[in-house]
Amino acid sequence: MTYSSALIRRAVRWHPPLMLCAGLMLTLAVVSVAGMAVDDRTVLGVSTWLKPFKFAVSFVVYTVTVAWMISLLTRARRLAWWAGAVVAVFGALEVALIATQSARGRRSHFNNTTPLDERIWTAMGVTIGVFYVATLVIAILLLIQRLGDAPTTWALRLGLVISMVGMALGFLMLMPTAQQLADGSGDIIGAHAVGVPDGGPGLPVTGWSTEGGDLRIPHFVGLHALQALPLLAFALAALSNRFPRLGDVRVRLHLVLVAAAGYAGLIALVTWQALRAQPLLAPDAATLVAAGLLVAVTAVAATRALRVGSRDAHRTVRADPTPDATPDAQPIRIG
Repeated sequence: MTYSSALIRRAVRWHPPLMLCAGLMLTLAVVSVAGMAVDDRTVLGVSTWLKPFKFAVSFVVYTVTVAWMISLLTRARRLAWWAGAVVAVFGALEVALIATQSARGRRSHFNNTTPLDERIWTAMGVTIGVFYVATLVIAILLLIQRLGDAPTTWALRLGLVISMVGMALGFLMLMPTAQQLADGSGDIIGAHAVGVPDGGPGLPVTGWSTEGGDLRIPHFVGLHALQALPLLAFALAALSNRFPRLGDVRVRLHLVLVAAAGYAGLIALVTWQALRAQPLLAPDAATLVAAGLLVAVTAVAATRALRVGSRDAHRTVRADPTPDATPDAQPIRIG
């Protein structure tokens, strides 16, 4: 057995339903790429297969991450397993509905044009709601347990909490636009873009509007806190042998907390920008000032965390030569 196949087998044991979902999403991503190559139909100006491709890739990353997180739990594992199974089933159903509409050459989101379109969109709403509640259960279980050293534990906790906020920001897209209210037909209710119709010029691959605001941006940024913060905690731990200050667990914890606060501030910033109908790459003066303040405050906080670690390092070494080895800490298992 090769190393890669052994790693995959261990990963599957994290949570088989979620990993099966990841496998199905990976297959759909490949099918979608083929669809973009051979099918010239478009929806809102882009290939009808682009949306299932993006959702499939996103769900591969999401389900693998959640499966790994569940494998770290030491209590209430059965409840977490069933919550993960619900995430896998209803996540797969949601993407299947999106792919069905794409195969039909129809809009999946906000579409009430025909009775079938309306039923599919309603079913998607149900799957999203159940998916969110199941993810919330997993988040609560992560919040009440320790998962390794303090920096890793809080990176996982805050990453999932911020991800839940990012997921909830998607509900802003369900609100009807002024044009839809004026039209009154009810065929399309909700939109990604703000200030311009959906389907206009957008950035490559993501499709984020280049002419107005786009609520998919804060939704995307928020969701991926689930990967960004744990990766930061792992990177800090890996660098601790090279940079002595990072050997203090408190320094790494403070840096993770600063990063989480900065990340939350970034989500607030891009949400504010989108709601003001402003393209991501065309910020006005107010957005630039807010971004500058966010960067400055985050940098000052990170510098302060490092200085505190330098000042207290000698006390840390005397008090505890192995600061990460707390009695209730559990090693993080990657494979």
